[in-house]
Amino acid sequence: QVQLVESGGGLVQSGGSLRLSCTASGSAFNIYRMAWYRQAPEKEREMIAFIIATSTSNTAYVDSVKGRFTISRDNTTVFLQMNSLKPDDTATYYCNVAGVVAGLGLQDYWGQGTQVTVSS
Repeated sequence: QVQLVESGGGLVQSGGSLRLSCTASGSAFNIYRMAWYRQAPEKEREMIAFIIATSTSNTAYVDSVKGRFTISRDNTTVFLQMNSLKPDDTATYYCNVAGVVAGLGLQDYWGQGTQVTVSS
């Protein structure tokens, strides 16, 4: 089994910054992709950024966060640096990690979610 533990959410004023982190631990896990999703009240969960866990570390972002958010990783921890936050960024943020687990094959796991609230 693989566990993901998130941290870094909170309340911030519009224009402020927060940094989320998510650390994977547990069974032997060959990570392929690490991603951040968010879900605002009464809205669908959406992927906002991902990073490929190879030497290229390719990244991609949804248009609404491009230029403001930066995803990065350090071994089994993925970060989301969020700058110039807006009230529309208010949501519960989830990390998602996909990879190959010994004996189980391709799996993906979710963090517990961390609340980000941006006041106007």
